[in-house]
Amino acid sequence: MFGTDGVRGLANVDLTAELALDLAVAAAHVLGEAGVFSGHRPLAVVGRDTRASGEFLEAAVVAGLASAGVDVLRLGVLPTPGVAYLTATSGADLGVVISASHNPMPDNGIKFLARGGVKLDDEIERSIERRLEEPWERPTGAAVGRISRFEDAVPTYVRHLVGTVPVSLDGLRVVVDCAHGAAFVTAPTALREAGADVIAVCDQPDGLNINDGCGSTHLELLQAAVLTHRADLGIALDGDADRCLAVDAAGEPVDGDQILAILALAMRESGRLKDDTVVATVMSNLGFAQAMQRAGITVQQTAVGDRYVLEAMSHAGYTLGGEQSGHVILSEHATTGDGTLTALQLLARMAATQRPLADLAGVMDRLPQVLLNVKEVDKDRVDDVALIAAVAAAEIELGDSGRVLLRPSGTEPLVRVMVEAPTQADAQRVAEQLADVVRERLAL
Repeated sequence: MFGTDGVRGLANVDLTAELALDLAVAAAHVLGEAGVFSGHRPLAVVGRDTRASGEFLEAAVVAGLASAGVDVLRLGVLPTPGVAYLTATSGADLGVVISASHNPMPDNGIKFLARGGVKLDDEIERSIERRLEEPWERPTGAAVGRISRFEDAVPTYVRHLVGTVPVSLDGLRVVVDCAHGAAFVTAPTALREAGADVIAVCDQPDGLNINDGCGSTHLELLQAAVLTHRADLGIALDGDADRCLAVDAAGEPVDGDQILAILALAMRESGRLKDDTVVATVMSNLGFAQAMQRAGITVQQTAVGDRYVLEAMSHAGYTLGGEQSGHVILSEHATTGDGTLTALQLLARMAATQRPLADLAGVMDRLPQVLLNVKEVDKDRVDDVALIAAVAAAEIELGDSGRVLLRPSGTEPLVRVMVEAPTQADAQRVAEQLADVVRERLAL
């Protein structure tokens, strides 16, 4: 039931009010028995994005927690990293985020955070799943949880964000695409309070338009707005604002790898990059690794997923990590990816260096990358001898100027074939050749 980022599905079909309530009760029981509550009356914070379904799912989650004896602070609409921040600073025993991030509006999801605003580990999630719908002794009278509203959630989170910016952003004009999502107030407000001239677009959520042709998965609207307003850059957030992509003054996209490279150099320069190391996934562009190598910065790679980046960072105390998709984790200020925080640090680097974004992003050259999803194959047989030999031959052909990655999907019967090469044509050709081998060798 739990994927790489909580429980997700079609709201009111896969993710129902009944399931949301049961998940909340099970989470309260599991975390309580794990000692999280430490003998005191437990406290939870609950936030959501702007989806219409978030309203009834929030009500169900809050009801489940209170019925299990947990006091609840309702945060209302707030980005996922905002919920994580307030989970930590309010001393809550757990946080709950109701969001499906960049997914289409009909979907929704529930994600639990432990004390301190960190993601639950896999074993706790499995325990919650096992405890669903079990018989339990219900508290009564004064033992039931109480529900209240955290009225200052947005300004408290905004103050935190602005407090991370080391220089004034005065003189920078930025267009921010809020994806009609959870950051429709917090992102423009934080950027303005930090000194930037802000044009906000897609900041009128109606419960139905989240991620609809906008945000980090649809950059076209932002690119046009940057050119129209003659802005220095554009920022694209997703529905729960835990990721950030950018557009330079000419309307050219700047992806998560480039943002990570810019921030890595800035943090190394200021002595804040722990062990001169940045954490990235195996899907990061080879151009990123090459740029970091030239700069004397070590890249530690993880499996795909921001939770694996977080695990590697936490284990060694690293201060910067992220994904090509725009999840950037700055552990000095956040326990999860934070799109607005990332945007503020990116603008701060522009302000401090007085260099345009295109110039800063030029630290790395993105190699052409092709990703093919080969469907209806046995993803558990990627260790096929002939397939391994085909991959090895492709790697020899590309040498140091390219890269091959075969990755079985975690949720679907498909294998992802990713190839990077000096030219788009070479990447496409090698990817299609390997995709043909996958179909031939792993056909169901």
